[in-house]
Amino acid sequence: MIATRRRWLAGTRTGPSVRPITPDLETSPVAVRVRDLTLRFPVYGADNRSLKKHLARAAVGGALSNGGRIITALQGVSFELRPGDRLGLVGHNGSGKTTLLRALAGAYEPDEGLVAVDGRIASLLDLSLGIDPTATGFDNIRLRGLIAGLTRREVEDRMSDIAEFSGLGQFLEMPLKTYSAGMQARLAFAVATSVEADVLLMDEWIAVGDADFRGLAHRRLQELVERAGILVLASHDPMTLRTYCNKVMRIDGGLASPIVEIDGFDALMAA
Repeated sequence: MIATRRRWLAGTRTGPSVRPITPDLETSPVAVRVRDLTLRFPVYGADNRSLKKHLARAAVGGALSNGGRIITALQGVSFELRPGDRLGLVGHNGSGKTTLLRALAGAYEPDEGLVAVDGRIASLLDLSLGIDPTATGFDNIRLRGLIAGLTRREVEDRMSDIAEFSGLGQFLEMPLKTYSAGMQARLAFAVATSVEADVLLMDEWIAVGDADFRGLAHRRLQELVERAGILVLASHDPMTLRTYCNKVMRIDGGLASPIVEIDGFDALMAA
């Protein structure tokens, strides 16, 4: 998903006040500011005691409140990013990494706090979003491109490049339901990485297709990251984070550590 020059603010869902962006954010062409971000989700149709046991056993998720009917996925998260920042998010499954990425993308409205993003955002969180199995490959390129925030003209201008990179040839004239899983992944990746963004959000480093295509995909993704002003990448792989990030933040149970330089990765994980 792409958002263009977006300034999105939130105070609290239950209160009328909204914090303004402070002047220093306006002086930078690209910036990400998160301040006191809290996100809560209600739990429906689940036995509270069973849910508590499950969360305790798996050691994941945020904090339970209101008799186990509300999960606080993120609590009081604050940080700032400027052009050139490559932030890695680390934490166990359910710690809140993907929730934070979705909040940055604008998919979640904060219950409390502020999220402000200035610049064009590309969100590579769900490559299958907007894919229609009954439509042709070409029509899916158009549909996925529009969902990603491209204009119709931009989609058509990039059509030949997307088609060539996918390597699907005449299959693009056939319905997606006739594709193998690998072919669908190639098409989705080709469309998703055809964007230009100031802020790039990724949930794990993407690897799709066979060995030959993975090599092409890796180089294309590297180029996309290099052109982006800011990268926020969630990953469980320390090597990936050391390779592509210059800063790192740990999230545990919805609580975020201060951002540290990537050289401090081991100390952060040992804390």
